Amino acid sequence: MKTAIKVTGMHCASCKVLIEDIAGDIPGVQAAEIDFRTGEGVIEHDESFDLNALKREVAGAGDYSIETTK
Repeated sequence: MKTAIKVTGMHCASCKVLIEDIAGDIPGVQAAEIDFRTGEGVIEHDESFDLNALKREVAGAGDYSIETTK
């Protein structure tokens, strides 16, 4: 499964790496790819993925937020 996301609060490539690393630690996530310039990304995951867990972890890492997109 894939979920399209929009991340706000990223300013550089290090932010991208941080968010992708956090996503990779969430149970069920198989891959995460985010473009730090646009904030758009895709999370590949299985059925056990909890989007709210990802949102909490990302918000706890700094001034970031995640919303799903179409």
